[in-house]
Amino acid sequence: MTARDGPQDRYKAVWLIFFILGLGTLLPWNFFMTAREYFISRLADPEMSRFWNQTSEAAVSPSYLQSMFDNFMTLCAMVPLLIFTCLNSFIHQRIPQQIRILGSLVAIGLVFLVTAIMVKVAMEPLPFFVFTMISIVFINSFGAILQSSLFGLAGLLPASYTAPIMSGQGLAGTFAALAMIFSIAIGAQQPESFIGYFTTACVAIVLAIFSYILLPRMDFFRYYSMKDKTEYRVYNAELETKRDLIKKAALLVSLPADEPNGMEQNNSKIIPIHNPEEKPSVVAIFKKLWVMAVSVCFVFTVTIGVFPSITAKVSTVLGEGNRWGLYFIPVSCFLLFNVFDWTGRSLTALFTWPGKDSCLLPVMVALRVIFIPLFMLCNVQPRDYLPVVFSHDAWYIIFMIFFSISNGYLASLCMCFGPKKVLAHEAETAGAVMAFFLSLGLALGAAVSFLFRILI
Repeated sequence: MTARDGPQDRYKAVWLIFFILGLGTLLPWNFFMTAREYFISRLADPEMSRFWNQTSEAAVSPSYLQSMFDNFMTLCAMVPLLIFTCLNSFIHQRIPQQIRILGSLVAIGLVFLVTAIMVKVAMEPLPFFVFTMISIVFINSFGAILQSSLFGLAGLLPASYTAPIMSGQGLAGTFAALAMIFSIAIGAQQPESFIGYFTTACVAIVLAIFSYILLPRMDFFRYYSMKDKTEYRVYNAELETKRDLIKKAALLVSLPADEPNGMEQNNSKIIPIHNPEEKPSVVAIFKKLWVMAVSVCFVFTVTIGVFPSITAKVSTVLGEGNRWGLYFIPVSCFLLFNVFDWTGRSLTALFTWPGKDSCLLPVMVALRVIFIPLFMLCNVQPRDYLPVVFSHDAWYIIFMIFFSISNGYLASLCMCFGPKKVLAHEAETAGAVMAFFLSLGLALGAAVSFLFRILI
């Protein structure tokens, strides 16, 4: 095997590791989001004993903390995600990758462990609300560093290795939704059931830690990452030697000696000569991939603008007085969204249409704005201004399917294409820039969700 060919990803081990890391990135946040009924119920009554025996009448007139929980939860998640992703875009060259990724995973695991323990601790609604929001801030702050670092790392590898991160993140939501539905199905009413629910996320984080520790042992990963400066110097020294030989040969046969722009021809492949100590310019990289960056930002602005702050407040017309009322939001909102979002992300492993230079991709992204009024006109309760146009559950489910599959597919396409629009040595920084704009979209979506809720 020659260095030009590169090693193979045996048994798809590196692909699987990136999938598990993607799963570990969003699983904690999804467990928080899917367990909203647990948090809302604890905000209804200061007494834990009454919480576990809460009647359906308690939800008729929700408190302010209950009614605004989804919006504050989204805001406390997305703003730290944006801030720390932005910081990571500039500090990722100063703090070693191992510290950023392993440190973030350990911190998220510890916060979730404390959350599981707090299930057994009785608290007043306001202190519990504050504690929950602080936990969400911590989880998403470290999650931002982890996510941005992973996308930067995947940017060093072939384009197909961004897809397993996106797919793993999609599965995280599906897994969390299934866990909550299972809790409802077995009629879990005791605090111990939620301890097990939150601890499951801790187990997934431990699995992600072990997977990351194995990653540097893979020849395929080492070949593409080329983190060792000595390897860079040897590689560039070989290129310099080849260039000298080409110059001498060109002089002998009276051919042009230099290739333009510091590039040289080698077996029909153009290889850029660059200094490994040179730090890529974030602004210069953004100019190359701004279309992909803005597109992924808009995708998530639309998504988080209505999910879950609007979509989780839709009431069923078929489940009044029966058990479907208990399952409607966990199944129709969280499970459906995550299953089809995961499907959309996974489709990019089969095909990547339209291409990275196609004008159709940003147009498709812009068209998703139609989902905002569609969900606002569903049976969202309570409401003061807008009429209900799509009251039947079927309308809501149809909208959710197209909403989620388009989110997963278009976001994954943008994240895959972004790092491939720059030079190889700029790929890690490009991945971090794309992760920043992804987080910017999440934060903007969280902000506009308050406006959308008020308009209803």
